[in-house]
Amino acid sequence: MLSFRHKLCSNLSKSSSLIKRTSIGGTKWISKCTILANRRNSSTQANSIIRRYTPSLSQWYHKQLHTSIFNFNDVITIQAPTFPESISEGDIRWVKEVGDAVEENDLIGEIETDKTTMAVLAPESGVIEELLIPDGEKVTQSQNLVKFKIGGNASTSQSTAKPATSSSSKSPEAKEEPPQATEIPSTPPPVPTIPDSPMSTTSIPQVKPQKPVIPTTPQPIEPIPSGVRTDRRVKMSRMRLRIAERLKAAQNTCAMLTTFNEVDMSNVIEMRNSYKESFLKKHGVKLSFMSPFIKAAAFALRDQPVINAVIDGKEIIYRDYVDISIAVATPKGLVVPVVRNVETMNYGDIEKNVAALAEKARQNSITIEDMEGGTFTISNGGVFGSLFGTPIINPPQSAILGMHGVFDRPVAVKGQVAIRPMMYIALTYDHRLVDGREAVLFLRKIKSAIEDPRVLTLDL
Repeated sequence: MLSFRHKLCSNLSKSSSLIKRTSIGGTKWISKCTILANRRNSSTQANSIIRRYTPSLSQWYHKQLHTSIFNFNDVITIQAPTFPESISEGDIRWVKEVGDAVEENDLIGEIETDKTTMAVLAPESGVIEELLIPDGEKVTQSQNLVKFKIGGNASTSQSTAKPATSSSSKSPEAKEEPPQATEIPSTPPPVPTIPDSPMSTTSIPQVKPQKPVIPTTPQPIEPIPSGVRTDRRVKMSRMRLRIAERLKAAQNTCAMLTTFNEVDMSNVIEMRNSYKESFLKKHGVKLSFMSPFIKAAAFALRDQPVINAVIDGKEIIYRDYVDISIAVATPKGLVVPVVRNVETMNYGDIEKNVAALAEKARQNSITIEDMEGGTFTISNGGVFGSLFGTPIINPPQSAILGMHGVFDRPVAVKGQVAIRPMMYIALTYDHRLVDGREAVLFLRKIKSAIEDPRVLTLDL
């Protein structure tokens, strides 16, 4: 029992300076337990107080305090995050400036690489002391970026500066003297009240939950007045430079050829309208046109495996799995996250994966791992109203499928002219590996699977 009291007194002495600032009752309780625990003839009374008040004070204590690995007013250096293996450098773009007060996990800056954008976050609430790298300059992994002062938050940093100065001017003699042994009260103090909701006092910074990183969007370009002849130069982003490099490399390397077909979307639209509510209720995502085309592409790739293959030097690598890259347009450029093992998925699994990747792309949180690999690509220009187009291969893949807009057109159906919702589809392929026969049969297989989904079920 004596060792227990000594351990308690040791813990109380470490915490007393914090509790003294928040509760007079807590201060008296600490003093009383410390004195009684160190007096042999008062061990029974000390144990009684400890058993009676420790649970209540413990609950109250943990509600009021926020622990951190940093000390208040520490100045730390924030470093660049760890880069993926395929990335060695990036360009820094600052979102905050020197002197700005930020909350924990607020976005301070972004490192833009040729494949993705990595966030630089505030480790704690505090103030930016110095930006060590100018905006737009090159940075590398683990390079020092920011000098950051711990303490305060964006809403109270200015208002708490003056009280901190005035409190520091107080003389040491003003500190509370420890109570004497003759002042031990005969009755225990009242139990500190445990508030049901967060306290409204501003003497302790309230602990706020971590906020999600809010992606920054490019500033809108101000409209140019009519009649004004001006021009301006804007530095290309690393991602845009990388996209340009890869597209031009694809043109220089691949013998690209495009073949076309058209699809009657009547049955898919009818299926979607009939089951969209049931589909949403069961799977939690909406049924779009992407899942039928992705599933049809996986079905056609198994039928024509050469389109799922790739040239490697003087050899051809055939893949027994289907990983489909989905082209997604973002404000910073085109990204192609990958839906893996599509051949094993149903419509619900595909829609969930596509929705999750699209959300990550919109929030600018897509990672290198999300975009690595891929054996075939689908680009849906129809979401922007495209009627017709020839997509460019995403190297090192051997083909890409282009979807376009759905428009009502007159077509011949069993000798009669009918108005049907039609879509043009295009397949660009590497003619070094894929012959015209395989390309045409591939598109016809997709056409049949979309116009009559029963083909997938019957494996025809």
